[in-house]
Amino acid sequence: MLIMMITITLSMMIMWIKHPLTMGMILLTQTINLSLFMGYLNINYWYSYILFLIMIGGMLVLFIYMTSVASNEKFSPSIKLFMFLMFMLFIYLNLTIINDPFYLTINNNYIELKHNLSLNKYFNFPNLTIMFMLIMYLLISLLVIVKITSFKKGSLRSNFSNPSN
Repeated sequence: MLIMMITITLSMMIMWIKHPLTMGMILLTQTINLSLFMGYLNINYWYSYILFLIMIGGMLVLFIYMTSVASNEKFSPSIKLFMFLMFMLFIYLNLTIINDPFYLTINNNYIELKHNLSLNKYFNFPNLTIMFMLIMYLLISLLVIVKITSFKKGSLRSNFSNPSN
């Protein structure tokens, strides 16, 4: 319940945020919450770990771009945002105090459902070849993109002058 409450709060907070780095921080927190929730629902945390690494890789590109574009913007906290956070904290505390303490206990049917929802079926025989082909395709595309990309030219490096000239 706590992870879902944090996710809903962060989703609503994005409406009042204007600074791009703060939005990136909220997106990072949402990714961590989603990874924890997925790991809790699955038997193991591998799938949530892979999702987390993919999202962090994409956010690294966004972070580099935003720090080069919006590096001089001032960050000022919002009163509306602070009031919203206090309101959500109040609601969460009321929900946890009012609810029965045994409400959060584990249900046996949920444990059986958890094992049935496992993603291990993707690594069984019919889907194993497709999974390996996808892995090889992604590896080859990564190598081709790294080979094609020039490190000395690009949108972020073109702003800097060459000291050897």
